[in-house]
Amino acid sequence: MTPDLLVGLAAFTFVTVITPGPNNLMLLASGANYGVRRSLPHMAGVALGFPGMVLLVGVGVSRVFDHFPLLGDVLLVVSGVYMLWLAWKIAHAAPPARSTESAGRPLTFLQAAAFQWVNPKAWSMALASIALYAASRELPAILWIVAAYVLSGIVSTTTWAVLGRQLRRFLSNPRRLRVFNWTMAVLLVASLIPALVA
Repeated sequence: MTPDLLVGLAAFTFVTVITPGPNNLMLLASGANYGVRRSLPHMAGVALGFPGMVLLVGVGVSRVFDHFPLLGDVLLVVSGVYMLWLAWKIAHAAPPARSTESAGRPLTFLQAAAFQWVNPKAWSMALASIALYAASRELPAILWIVAAYVLSGIVSTTTWAVLGRQLRRFLSNPRRLRVFNWTMAVLLVASLIPALVA
């Protein structure tokens, strides 16, 4: 991969993972409710699970959708319904615990990694990155994309979880929490629009 392509890939992966989407909204909520330390498995599941998905999409999983286009439509519907349910849960979330240890549990590594497969934004990002930077499906190009997503993912997951942790005190006010939760829910639904109109 040429230096120009690497710079473009780095910018593409960073912008796609740092912008608001289902993963980042969930990490923000996890950081606010459980703190960064307890959210580490969730963070790792996203930071490593998504690049793992990109690898599998690059080496052939996406070809299944070429042969069975209806599966893409089914996945889009299932993902959309799940994201709407998730938005509803965020909008009606309970206040974060006042202590540093919340009674609930953050997502585990495996739960966060598995979530990538029903996340419409993740599918869009994986397919777009392969089409743009590894159209020939050569393994070295796919591995460059995976490496770029691992590095960008570490920065992004840490940023969103830390931001959530910093919001904990601000969100102790029920009115602010309500506004925050509804804002996050609206952003989550808005993140579906590119996948639905594509």
